Amino acid sequence: MRINIQKGEKLFTFFCLYIAQSIPMSFFSTVIPVIMRQQNFSLESIGMLQLLKLPWILKFLWSPAVDRSTFRIGDFKRWIFSSELIYASIIFAVSFLDFQTTPYLIIGLVVLSFIASATQDIATDSLAVLSFSKKDKSLANSMQSMGNFAGAMIGGGILLLLYHKFGWGNLLPFLAVFVIIALIPLIFFKRGNNQVIIKAKQEKKPTPDDLLGFFKQKGIWKQVVFLFVYYAGLIGVLAMLKPMLVDYGYNMKEIGVMSGIVGTSIGCLASFGGGFIVRKIGRHSARILFAVFTLITTIYFCLLVSALPVNIATLHLGISLLWASYGMAVIVVYTTAMDCVRPGFEGTDFTIQTVITHLSGIIMGVSSGKIAAMITYKGLFVVEMCIAAISLAFILFAFKLKAPKEQNETRITE
Repeated sequence: MRINIQKGEKLFTFFCLYIAQSIPMSFFSTVIPVIMRQQNFSLESIGMLQLLKLPWILKFLWSPAVDRSTFRIGDFKRWIFSSELIYASIIFAVSFLDFQTTPYLIIGLVVLSFIASATQDIATDSLAVLSFSKKDKSLANSMQSMGNFAGAMIGGGILLLLYHKFGWGNLLPFLAVFVIIALIPLIFFKRGNNQVIIKAKQEKKPTPDDLLGFFKQKGIWKQVVFLFVYYAGLIGVLAMLKPMLVDYGYNMKEIGVMSGIVGTSIGCLASFGGGFIVRKIGRHSARILFAVFTLITTIYFCLLVSALPVNIATLHLGISLLWASYGMAVIVVYTTAMDCVRPGFEGTDFTIQTVITHLSGIIMGVSSGKIAAMITYKGLFVVEMCIAAISLAFILFAFKLKAPKEQNETRITE
């Protein structure tokens, strides 16, 4: 499938923007749970670390401010550059601290850095919605997902291995520099035929409908439920995967290879292929296909801890299934989310929808530790299997034989 040079440059720019925000997040999200488990923190405490992502839940509150102040390319660039510079500065500051002596200060700074990253994400998502036609939105979401997975592979895999060798303080300064370097393609980003204004400036004053208007769209509640449950069946498994590997006797280096490198590499490839699959077979068929794959993954993990031998081969298969399912599911979630934005509120509406998925993820992530502590990993995986089955049934019932009519599509002339 041929992609012209201009489109390829745009896709690469968004890949860089998403990887810039995801590498530090993945590093912190990976290394802190492993350190805590090695220091004998409880599963419940580790599950509570999902609350670190709270800024990604609350970012919808300031997303209308971003939408109302972005109608030229330069507006988007100012938001993105300023947010990422703050992000990099906080990462650099954290490099001077020791987790063993100042864990709460580090966690607080990480939360602040996530606020900056979430703000960058609002502006980046809005620009992505406006920069691609309906046909190519799945490819844009592939870049987003690939950036996130590549960031997870580097931050949760390669950097985890380097952390094991070099330590905290020697890695984070380079991580801060990388965040800035990844912004370079944005300097040269242009839309269409060098057009400066890419959306109309909103003349009306802010109202509650800036946020609530999304939920007033006809038929939108099917999409809301879909977003909430679609990959909830995977989040609990992902949240407890690393602690489970620790409990099975694997060390930080082995976990980094299995989950951080092999797993996320599979997720990255799956998300790349998922974009073309959605483009080929359509949104609705992709929803069903990827939901079936998710259900198969949860069934496998149930068998893994109850009937199959737990070894490198079976764990690698399970991890590959898990990340592949997640990689494909993210594409159809983001692509359908782009279809449901209101003109002028692209960042807000896309943010609201991603917040729904993050909220679902936090609930499942926090609950997963409690469930695993109460009824073991097997019980957790059975719960996740049931959620995956409910998600598939909902899609088949609510959307029936055809996809819902896409609403308020923002069409851009390439």
